[in-house]
Amino acid sequence: MSDNREHSYYLIYKSIHDVLKAEKKLKERGFNFELIPIPRNLSSDCGSCIRLYDQIEDVTNCADVINMEKCFFFDGKDFKPFMRQ
Repeated sequence: MSDNREHSYYLIYKSIHDVLKAEKKLKERGFNFELIPIPRNLSSDCGSCIRLYDQIEDVTNCADVINMEKCFFFDGKDFKPFMRQ
């Protein structure tokens, strides 16, 4: 697993309950992430999201974790919507 703090994924869920459920699953599997407030440029709603420092492909293999509403890739400058293949 990588630890590139400049490049990361923002996983956004429909509810805080879903965020906490995903946090628990990611923690159990040893992923490198943190729970943070949703950046204002991604949503006007207040709430939390998961900032993932590992490769998103590693997480997308976990069906019970990937049930997110949106995902964005941050390249150090801009947020870009991330679409699964």
